[in-house]
Amino acid sequence: MSKTLGRVLVGGGTGFIGTNLCKSLKTHGYDVTIISRMPGPMRLTWHDIKKDGIPNNTTAVINLAGQNVLDMSRRWTEGFKQNVFNSRVETTSVLSRAIAESKVKPGSFVTISGVGIYKPDNNEVYTEESKTYEFDFFSKLCIEWEKAAKLSGEETRLVTIRSGVVLGRDGGMIKQLYMPFFLGLGGPVMPGNQYLPWIHIQDLCRLIIFAVQCASVTGVLNGVAPEQVTNKQFTDAFAKAMSRPAFFPVPTFMLNTILSAERAKMLTTGQKVKPQRTESLGFKFLYPKIDAACEALTKRT
Repeated sequence: MSKTLGRVLVGGGTGFIGTNLCKSLKTHGYDVTIISRMPGPMRLTWHDIKKDGIPNNTTAVINLAGQNVLDMSRRWTEGFKQNVFNSRVETTSVLSRAIAESKVKPGSFVTISGVGIYKPDNNEVYTEESKTYEFDFFSKLCIEWEKAAKLSGEETRLVTIRSGVVLGRDGGMIKQLYMPFFLGLGGPVMPGNQYLPWIHIQDLCRLIIFAVQCASVTGVLNGVAPEQVTNKQFTDAFAKAMSRPAFFPVPTFMLNTILSAERAKMLTTGQKVKPQRTESLGFKFLYPKIDAACEALTKRT
């Protein structure tokens, strides 16, 4: 029986990103325990973590937990916003405190944040060294999210990945777009010139594992592909990969009506984000260009 590389705890391991990450971790030779609301084989609940803490044999802890912000079945109410906030900040706090109180510390703690921490701007290029400050709900969410991770203390290496839009066939934005584009009903989100920081799901999983395995990696990493594209450029690349037209733009007022203006800003505005530190630390992207990423995502299997 081959020896494993260790046990990794994954908060939110049943979601879109978590499912892909857990498969990748197992492929790399790790044992995986998921933290979720419901008990089950190879699972711990959040109550278990609060009560008993981090198991002593834990190599790394990863937190991906969080309510889907763009769930169109949920109205953008104060209650839903609080749920979005708590599902990220509170779960991170629970893990941070458990790590801080554990006698045998895990080697690394990897958390996800978002590029929403950077103020939308079509001119400024944001790197990991860019200053951040609170300017709306999502920037406050990211700031508090990252602050909660620091409660883990200095003995466990902390890495925070500020992720862009994650592109994967089995979830996220692509899953929602696939059928409209397949039917020839796709188009850019207006105005179209807003930047769309993005990353392929395989690269995000690889980046998380890179953060777990490399002892020199610490602090903030921008989890975005090197190529900066606008929403229109993404739309053209995706439509081309699907061999479909993209003549039906999505008006801003429609998204404001469906999602509310505050939430719709995630789609109608954007930032130019560069993975400067991510690349300088030696990480190599499988999909640095949007054309290749879209080809991979739409390849028929």
